[in-house]
Amino acid sequence: MAQRIRVTVWNEHRHEKTHEKVREVYPEGIHAAIGQGLGTDEFEVRYATLDDDEEHGLSEQVLSETDVLFWWGHMAHGDVRDEIVDRVHARVLRGMGLIVLHSGHFSKIFKKLMGTSCDLKWREADEKERIWVVAPNHPIAEGIGEYIDIEAEEMYGEHFDIPAPDELVMVSWFEGGEVFRSGCTFHRGQGKIFYFRPGHETYPTYYNEQVRRVLSNAAKWAAPSTREYPKYGNHKPLEAIKPKS
Repeated sequence: MAQRIRVTVWNEHRHEKTHEKVREVYPEGIHAAIGQGLGTDEFEVRYATLDDDEEHGLSEQVLSETDVLFWWGHMAHGDVRDEIVDRVHARVLRGMGLIVLHSGHFSKIFKKLMGTSCDLKWREADEKERIWVVAPNHPIAEGIGEYIDIEAEEMYGEHFDIPAPDELVMVSWFEGGEVFRSGCTFHRGQGKIFYFRPGHETYPTYYNEQVRRVLSNAAKWAAPSTREYPKYGNHKPLEAIKPKS
């Protein structure tokens, strides 16, 4: 049996404590819905939340034992300590996969990795979202049809202030007329990053089987390779260098 991918699902876990509507949709927390959707056959899932401890559940040991980190945040981006962001950033550069979800576009870690404002248009109007697969041969789209229909979601609209994605896998259309780059991949250092748009806290999006398939595919795609980390700095020559006359 192949070794399972070690996943840590990180969530602020603030909305579920303060908003009854969110608690009704995700009684065990958004992180639990995400993790349970991955299943246990291919993944070893652990959870971490903003208020777990002073390290937000992301200690050096936890991150060293994480192949892929999922990140959901919204109302408390500023409460994430900068040294923890730096720690996650360093791990991504060394090969840990990162899946950034929905309003995590404004997280400190995503903005640090992107180097832009990551701003966008938004609206809450219970409108339909259709997520079109525009790279049908990409591993993240495996098992997904031409599109995913979500009956009610928060709208995100262009312009999305991110660098041009390395690969654009999915594009959303909304009932109100906007479009959005909703499935984007990036490479930073040795790490692979996937941003996936849907997942507003008041909608049961993370129970959608196709959404869950995307997240499972993304975790497998983002998992680090076994290749040794490159050596940097001063380097001795591989061949003898002849003295110049």
